[in-house]
Amino acid sequence: MRIGLIGTGRIGTFHATALSRHREVGSLIVTDADGARAHELADRLGATAAPTPDEIFTWGVDAVVITAATAAHAELIGRAARSGLPVFCEKPIALDLPGTLAALTEVDAAGTVLQLGFQRRFDAGYAAAREAVRSGRLGRLHTIRANTSDQSPPSAAYLPLSGGLYRDCLVHDFDMLRWVTGREVTEVYATGSDAGPAMFREAHDVDTAAAVLTLDDGALATATATRMNGAGYDVRMELAGELDQIGVGLDDRTPIASTEPAGPPPADKPWTGFLERFGPAYEAELAAFVEVVRGERTNPCDGREALHALRIAEACELSRLEHRPVQLAEIPGGRD
Repeated sequence: MRIGLIGTGRIGTFHATALSRHREVGSLIVTDADGARAHELADRLGATAAPTPDEIFTWGVDAVVITAATAAHAELIGRAARSGLPVFCEKPIALDLPGTLAALTEVDAAGTVLQLGFQRRFDAGYAAAREAVRSGRLGRLHTIRANTSDQSPPSAAYLPLSGGLYRDCLVHDFDMLRWVTGREVTEVYATGSDAGPAMFREAHDVDTAAAVLTLDDGALATATATRMNGAGYDVRMELAGELDQIGVGLDDRTPIASTEPAGPPPADKPWTGFLERFGPAYEAELAAFVEVVRGERTNPCDGREALHALRIAEACELSRLEHRPVQLAEIPGGRD
């Protein structure tokens, strides 16, 4: 199999490395706006560096992996669709609903495959939580608590391009709410704080956010996030039902200390970032994409799944700005 990868930054380098080791990938072509960076990666992996994305679409690849800057995702997805190529794209499709819907329309019209990079769907802990919920082990699920906390904030230059904390960070938690529970969010009430470094205020973003979400069966969820969690990278989900309660992300590297005399000790080596915490999941999602391209499995996370998570993020941002509950029905792009 011959795969073209566009974008050789941090996540692109990780994906390219995983693909270069895959037994079904015989040839890998990489490209980047920074040509020197693409050549360095290609030399290190034994891949081929292409001067521009144009070559990815003219050199006869079997599939495309998009890890370029977010602003380029929608156009590259459309180009792959028009070329009849299956594509894997890191989230998001676009930073707004119109751009997302336009790209999905192109994919639908072409009848091609678009797999989105929601890597938590391939994490062992989240998969076990999904099984526990779906098997009935917890009984009626009544409360879900989701949390994503970065150890340190991104650069000031990245913030205006990120889409904001709900779209860039909490969108993963929103996807997990749907994927683990099998339910849809019907209403959100969200707020945020920009009391941290001035760069968040300058980007019209928040460094800390919280949302209360109502699911279509009456279960209640909370989702919180911050860019400023000095203890480490902390991603968890707790699910409480009438029969049992479980937690995802609780291990000897969870960056939280107990104040109880007999509580567990602080983590000796807390998680520091998403690539470290979810490395196996990132590799698994790329392996799944190869299987999808080969016709060996169905798409585990198509573009419509990303759309639903983005709609929840959009509703939260609207709620934060207008200080009111927002019904998901107010947000365009819902199910027909």
